[in-house]
Amino acid sequence: MGNLRMLFSSTKLPKFNTYADFRRIARRRVPSMVFDFVDGGADGELTLAANRRAFEQVVFEPRWMSDVSKIDLTTTVLGEKISMPYLLAPAGLASVVHKDGELAVARAAAKANTIFCISTGSTYSLEEIAAAAPTAKLWFQLYLWKSEEVVTSLIQRAKEAGCRALVLTIDVPAVGKRERDLTNGMSLPPRIRPSNILDAIWRVRWLSHFITGSEITFGNLRGIAAGDDASTVGEYTSRELVDPSVTWERLDWLRRQWDGPLVVKGVLSVHDALECVRRGADAVYVSNHGGRQLDSVLGAASALPAIVEAVNGRVEILVDGGVRRGEDVVKARALGATAALSGRPWFFALAADGQIGVERMLEIMRADIGRTLSLLGVPRFSDVDRSAIRPVSEPIQDGQK
Repeated sequence: MGNLRMLFSSTKLPKFNTYADFRRIARRRVPSMVFDFVDGGADGELTLAANRRAFEQVVFEPRWMSDVSKIDLTTTVLGEKISMPYLLAPAGLASVVHKDGELAVARAAAKANTIFCISTGSTYSLEEIAAAAPTAKLWFQLYLWKSEEVVTSLIQRAKEAGCRALVLTIDVPAVGKRERDLTNGMSLPPRIRPSNILDAIWRVRWLSHFITGSEITFGNLRGIAAGDDASTVGEYTSRELVDPSVTWERLDWLRRQWDGPLVVKGVLSVHDALECVRRGADAVYVSNHGGRQLDSVLGAASALPAIVEAVNGRVEILVDGGVRRGEDVVKARALGATAALSGRPWFFALAADGQIGVERMLEIMRADIGRTLSLLGVPRFSDVDRSAIRPVSEPIQDGQK
């Protein structure tokens, strides 16, 4: 009987080596509606696939017999020195997969000495996140809400919480159609319905938190919406988040409100990149919202080269969308980016094993980047450039074999 107790009380920690491992375990830990909320994209998910394809179509050209006995992953992003060129992208409602949500992510980022960008849609408020990880390097992602008063208050709170950069997302004049969410009946707060009750009750840890934990809502909007309950805040978000009348002049206004580094996220065209530069942005963030907004657009890595060429070093370039491995971060650098970000990897790591999972994901990413540099023959990440890659469509010329 004692052996049986030991068998059922002991827990075997899952072995994580890749993004696919985190994704697989996350799928076991949370209901299908929650997994699809994280994993899915807009419409036919063509952009979701294009993000991965864009990185896969870039191939390395290694140079052997280089001294790679010492590998340096450190880099500087907007004046901030970090231990590796991978940042944690903004993604909302992290508590939908784990009770500690963004608190755990900020702590893991602080431990790894990299940057975590808090989403406007975080389940914990930016003040709570900053207090939970006082040594973390935090950025704050912002939407241009219909109310300038709301935007101004969020900017002031970000300053007071010590956020070091403001990241403006510009690709949401309307909310994309996430077909998986519609099929599953995903809502805020998440609701267990007759159609998904069997799926939910098998996820004991998730269900326990869902039933006994705090309400899953947008923490940054408590006190802004008419009520603080999740349903009221969710309704406010649906009504006030999207402002289809916004033009580039709003960026001029925002630049006057925020005196720190300003990043503009959601850029896919040279035109928009040049507008960002002209209106005082400090970084252009190439992104298609992880394939969750407009479908049938370029994969983020495919959009990079033209934007990098047009910007011509006047501001820094960041990129997310399809970044899953350390080699993707190195490819992003070779294409001209300062650093790369992603959201789904840390979301799935959080779902799989909380803060420990996110820490492990960052360890894997760090090791992957370092190993890629070694095999590429470039000891310092900062020295990676276009000479490190050849597009897969480019033929091999005589003398290059």
